[in-house]
Amino acid sequence: MRIGRYYLAATLLVLTWLSVRPLFADRSLGSENNPVRIMLTPSTDAQAIIRNGEILAAYIEWQTGYKVRVDVPNYYITVVEALGTSRADVAIMNTFSYLLAHSKYGAEARLRVARRHGELTYKGEFIVRADGDIDSLTQLNGRTIAYVDPSSTSGYIYPKEMLRQRGITTSREMFANGHNQVVTKVYQGDVDAGAVFYSPPDALTGEILDARCKVVTQYPDVYEKVKIIALTDSIPNDPVVVRKNLDEKVRRAVIGALLKFQSTSEGRTALMTIASIEGFVPASDSDYNDVRALVERYGINLEATLKK
Repeated sequence: MRIGRYYLAATLLVLTWLSVRPLFADRSLGSENNPVRIMLTPSTDAQAIIRNGEILAAYIEWQTGYKVRVDVPNYYITVVEALGTSRADVAIMNTFSYLLAHSKYGAEARLRVARRHGELTYKGEFIVRADGDIDSLTQLNGRTIAYVDPSSTSGYIYPKEMLRQRGITTSREMFANGHNQVVTKVYQGDVDAGAVFYSPPDALTGEILDARCKVVTQYPDVYEKVKIIALTDSIPNDPVVVRKNLDEKVRRAVIGALLKFQSTSEGRTALMTIASIEGFVPASDSDYNDVRALVERYGINLEATLKK
């Protein structure tokens, strides 16, 4: 009888422990239950970004000892909101989205993307079908155009302003939610023109590196079928951003791991797929003052854009 009572008490003790164990689970940032969350901008092929994002996460885990989770949301604005609600700790995001995140949530730029041969700026480009009748911006009057996203710097803000300054009005505009999707719509003739990112050809190999390269596997003749008719002004490269109040130890460790990642062959390949990145350099919020001035000068409402 006594043994039975002991057995019953032990069983109750184990059951009690199992029921309360989650309350004592480690939930510190970087633990299994609370990984460091990194968000990547959905600028091109989301599945390719996710695959290479997992390589990035594994490397950061190995370097820092923190558990890491990488997410690629469907929309740029999701990244901004995630930084404001602590659903993201670090993000590689486009320039205009950063302005939103900084203005609304106090997010901070810590690194800046370096593209081919260390370029720290890039441009937007207007593309059209090569076999069409459009050769200049003025011929876009009354035509249809595809943009990337309302918060895309190279795929909407700069090209849209460029048209506005020249008094050019399109008949219809749409958002394709990705640079590769815009190129595809122009290639297929769904729209007369598109606005996407531009990078100059590789100085050594001549390899074409603008947004058209993102669909060349699917459409091998895209360079012959789709041409560039104009470029925007220079835009500061995308920043690596940390959320406000992120623990300084965590941010130093993650930023340090990113800087090391770019020096590995696996890292260079992954970063090029994620966002055409060659590497990173240190950055601060002031690097984006020129873009901020443009936003203010032309009355672009950050809050309204955030809600689109």
